Amino acid sequence: MNQAANVTPMMAQFLEIKEQYPHALLFYRMGDFYEMFFADAEAAASALDIALTKRGKHLGEDIPMCGVPVHAAENYLLTLIRKGFRVAVCEQMEDPAEAKKRGSKSVVRRDVVRLVTPGTLTEDSLLEARRHNFLAAFSTVRGESALAWVDISTGAFHVMPMAAVKLGPELARLSPSELLVSEVDEAEVRELVDDFGISLTPLSRGSFDSSGAQTRLTDLFKVGTLESFGSFSRAEVSAMGAVVDYLEITQKGKLPLLQVPQREALDGNVQIDAATRRNLEITHAMNGARAGSLLASIDRTVTAVGARLLERRISSPSRALPVITARLDAVDFACEYTRLSSDLRDSLRKVPDLDRALSRLSLDRGGPRDLAAIRNALAQAEVLSARLSDVQLPALLAESAQGLTGLVELLALLDVSLVAEPPLMARDGGFIAPGYDAELDEVRKLRDEGRSVIASMQNQYAEETGISSLKIKHNNVLGYFIEVTATHADKMLNPPHSDAFKHRQTTANQVRFTTPDLTTLETRILNAAGQAQSIELRLYGQLREAILDAAPEITRLSRALAEFDLATALADLSRAEDWVRPRVDMSRRLEIEGGRHPVVEQALKREGAPFIANDCALLPSGDAAAIWLLTGPNMAGKSTFLRQNALIALLAQMGSHVPATTAHIGLVSQIFSRVGASDDLARGRSTFMVEMVETAAILNQADDRALVILDEIGRGTATYDGLSIAWATMEHLHEVNRARALFATHYHEMTELSKRLDGVENATVTVREHEGEVIFMHEVRMGAADRSYGVQVAKLAGLPESVVNRAREVLASLEDNDRKGAGPKAVIDDLPLFAAAPAPSQPKVPEHIRAVAEMLEGVTPDDLSPREALEVLYRLKDASRG
Repeated sequence: MNQAANVTPMMAQFLEIKEQYPHALLFYRMGDFYEMFFADAEAAASALDIALTKRGKHLGEDIPMCGVPVHAAENYLLTLIRKGFRVAVCEQMEDPAEAKKRGSKSVVRRDVVRLVTPGTLTEDSLLEARRHNFLAAFSTVRGESALAWVDISTGAFHVMPMAAVKLGPELARLSPSELLVSEVDEAEVRELVDDFGISLTPLSRGSFDSSGAQTRLTDLFKVGTLESFGSFSRAEVSAMGAVVDYLEITQKGKLPLLQVPQREALDGNVQIDAATRRNLEITHAMNGARAGSLLASIDRTVTAVGARLLERRISSPSRALPVITARLDAVDFACEYTRLSSDLRDSLRKVPDLDRALSRLSLDRGGPRDLAAIRNALAQAEVLSARLSDVQLPALLAESAQGLTGLVELLALLDVSLVAEPPLMARDGGFIAPGYDAELDEVRKLRDEGRSVIASMQNQYAEETGISSLKIKHNNVLGYFIEVTATHADKMLNPPHSDAFKHRQTTANQVRFTTPDLTTLETRILNAAGQAQSIELRLYGQLREAILDAAPEITRLSRALAEFDLATALADLSRAEDWVRPRVDMSRRLEIEGGRHPVVEQALKREGAPFIANDCALLPSGDAAAIWLLTGPNMAGKSTFLRQNALIALLAQMGSHVPATTAHIGLVSQIFSRVGASDDLARGRSTFMVEMVETAAILNQADDRALVILDEIGRGTATYDGLSIAWATMEHLHEVNRARALFATHYHEMTELSKRLDGVENATVTVREHEGEVIFMHEVRMGAADRSYGVQVAKLAGLPESVVNRAREVLASLEDNDRKGAGPKAVIDDLPLFAAAPAPSQPKVPEHIRAVAEMLEGVTPDDLSPREALEVLYRLKDASRG
């Protein structure tokens, strides 16, 4: 848009600001509304489903316009962000009265104070309390790559060196809302990012310059070098610097309170790729919702900080045995001390979201309720600390307990200064407690009790002058004045009172005076409301600074609260669901007795149905593989069995008890899952192609500590092609990867592999057949299935009876020819066409039933007497018995 010479000053200002933010919707503040114009208005009106109107003309054409109220802007912002927009928030930087001083046609000065993007949200209403909202940056410098990520709503800041090929799994783990890349890498990364639904933001190469990034980071953390935080590669510094540069751009210089960057090792966590996370439904169910996921089923945390810690742990199970052991010790402790755990959880329930309150205060987007949130959290920390004072804690909780103390002075300050329930906004006032500030108390008294103060002064003057009828009154012309009758005027006009009381006005029957004290008091009363607000804003700033000065200690406290919340939550889950502590060591065993699927079990429990527990024993000998080849019909529970064992391993390395009778988990480095079938039409991939891509990733990456679960490899193509692919995949897992694996298949021919490969054992999910009906037992036992029961399952699914009967005929012919050595073609040639097949024969009616029917045919009920009817009934009963 080019500015025209005849545009209004206000529209000229809009166009000038809009030119600086061409890729964002401009929320242009006009009084109590944010207005949008031109293309911005058209896009916003459509996205928000609000009215599109017109305002004036530009270049001879109507100017489209829409607007949203300032007080409701957050909800509109959230909608726009979720629909992929970015929003530049343009505020009025001065009072309209100030602008008028420059001339009647002067425009109020405005400027963008913030660029709202998916990765830079801080408001509670725009965020999910129980999830992180990460902004990530990926950088490559001289062949080395790194990923940095930050949650500005909590201050968490992390970086990781990594190969470019690992970007996909890490994005799947972190699920950032927004990814920053150099403009030169945009095309290469876009396809991957689009798969995850992440907003991609390209930045100039200067934002990723490692030298400039070094300066930005040292300035931010006020250090001379980053070496005190660790040894970072140029790629890591570049990625971190890009994050900080973007925050400076979007926050207009008001940087959030970022924690010192934490360096994560790529091999510190169990590797879980995107397909596996999706198949195992770790943090989201297949439909994309949180409900139905593993995370939702085990989340019993009572604080927002604890919930986010649980999400991090379950997304990134550890590979460090000491870390896992320490976490399990903490859960054991909370399980053993049930009364203590219950008391701790009662206190934790009263803890607000400490991290996000602190972040909003650091960005100056907070309010009195954030001050109160800090106060309330500190108060509960003191309660927890006192409750734990004489308890012998395990190492992890003992370390966390040290972070619960040390903020007594800040708590005392906030306690004495704030009211119990402050308002949302500082400008609303009333959040500073009475008695904290003498000046504020006095001003409030004038504001709230002006009449009583005037009455007190009136009594004082009446007593001084001896004129009992003296009154202090008010009108819009004189303001406050002292009034006496004409008979007392001489007394007021002559010494000694004439020095203090100054004559203002004389009326027919009254004389009016004023005093310097009354004039001062009037001014103070009139200005009291504004003064009270000004004093409270000043005190708010002081309290905010006191909190920010203690930010490192508050962050440490937040981590401690999260650790206690998670340990007690997992203990509560373990006791309620009858889970056990797993044995985790450096072996390669995966031995589970009575294992259950945590999500399915809870779903069945809600329906009043039991879950059938099963054992799993993958016991590698030396460095050999350990693989179970699982057969059995569809619907028998093969996929559930595969998934539950992967989830038990994941839970164990997260540091949780597991749903089993006993569990021995040799440390798992990677979890791979190829379960379920779906296509990818957008990228031109069939179901079979998706399956092969995911299988290739497993075979190319799995090491000897990996846990692999594969379901129905090769089913998406011709039978012999599929069998050959499945066969070769099994051999590769056994001979090359040497992994622990559960391999489910309908190719019964593959059961022969157990005779050829030492590490392969056959297992099957049992079923029973009764009068042609199949009954699923959901029990896994060693051995191979005798057949697949596909036709029976098809009948259960509701296929027409004629189709089921026809399928039985074809199956019988195929099996008969297979025994004779004839191929399937012979069967096809011999079988009559479906359309020519005879109609299904009527079932044979038993003789005694036919006799009953014949007797009934000869009976006319209207002609029978009661006695005759009774005799007929006896004969029918005898006939029905045969």
